[in-house]
Amino acid sequence: MLRYWTAGESHGKGILALVDGFPAGVELNLEIINRELLRRQGGFGRGGRQRIEQDQAEILSGWWRGVTIGSPIAIWVANRDYKIEKMDDLTRPRPGHGDLAGAVKYFSSIRGILERASARETVGRVAAGALARQLLSACQIDLLGYVVEVGPIKFPAKEGHLDMLRQLRDSSELYTLHPEGEEEAKDYIRKCQKEGDTVGGVVEVRVENVPFGLGTHAQWDRKLDGRLAQAVMAIQAIKGVEIGLGFEAARRPGSQVHDPIHFDPSQVNSRTLGFVRATNHAGGLEAGMSNAQPIVLRAAMKPISTLARPLESVNLETKQPETAAYERSDVCAISAASVIVENVVAFEIAAALVDKFGGDHIEEIRQRIKLFEQMNRERLGL
Repeated sequence: MLRYWTAGESHGKGILALVDGFPAGVELNLEIINRELLRRQGGFGRGGRQRIEQDQAEILSGWWRGVTIGSPIAIWVANRDYKIEKMDDLTRPRPGHGDLAGAVKYFSSIRGILERASARETVGRVAAGALARQLLSACQIDLLGYVVEVGPIKFPAKEGHLDMLRQLRDSSELYTLHPEGEEEAKDYIRKCQKEGDTVGGVVEVRVENVPFGLGTHAQWDRKLDGRLAQAVMAIQAIKGVEIGLGFEAARRPGSQVHDPIHFDPSQVNSRTLGFVRATNHAGGLEAGMSNAQPIVLRAAMKPISTLARPLESVNLETKQPETAAYERSDVCAISAASVIVENVVAFEIAAALVDKFGGDHIEEIRQRIKLFEQMNRERLGL
């Protein structure tokens, strides 16, 4: 079982990701992890914290001479803005944050809740996902995350090879696939910032060259779509997840939802085994299993709950009405959300790959994928 945990607080000493079950034999590139951490800090509309931190990962265990050895991998990212012991508590919980619910649940200070509830924790999830994507790459699986909506402004996804789309995304300040047409969205973010408000959006992740059979129909908690949805919904400020057509599927008749199956002999040696689809409304998942089509997932991020012009709240000491507290924050973090969602999805796909094909070493996994596909070609007479 491939899994991970994170530890650390927003203004504590740092963030730790502990990855267990990672196979041996994967050549690790620390720059891939640091690149994803840097992308997480970027994007138009970010706040002052990103000018303080310079996130760099340190791998504390689980590798030798640049190659994983099968033991737990600890990844540490130090916080430069370490000051938690000197910080005051808050008395006015912020609507939309975990301040009030957490303080009641844990008989706690608000500070004790917000430091862990902070999206700073996602540093660990990005690091773990960037590690996992190196396992995926060794199995020829690639993925890309990008922004498709900023507030009310849409940036439709594009067709094309992921390398070409990645170049577009990486040339964009908002991490969309339309770097030439982002001024309206930036103006909208600026307007909200002047008004003391915040901006949300929608991100999309596309995973390509996934083999048949990741996940299963046999038990509810092992369905891959359910695992992906749970992992993505657990990201701070994510309020909705859809796969393929998602909610749009409910508005169409079945003939316009399901993807007809065809056979193309020229594709027999690909991951599809020759079973191709003209559409991918299912988003690469049917009955909780990957169907060898690209996995397409979208996530909706609400506007950040810390507002420069705070909403009404209650002082927990006096019980009198007051405006909510303000903590330094972003105006729009949808670009960062696209990085976090992309890497969380990477980890879940990698975990499902290890579940399906097993193996203590990466070469075992790769050979088992080849054997699985060859057995199916023989069984189906392909």
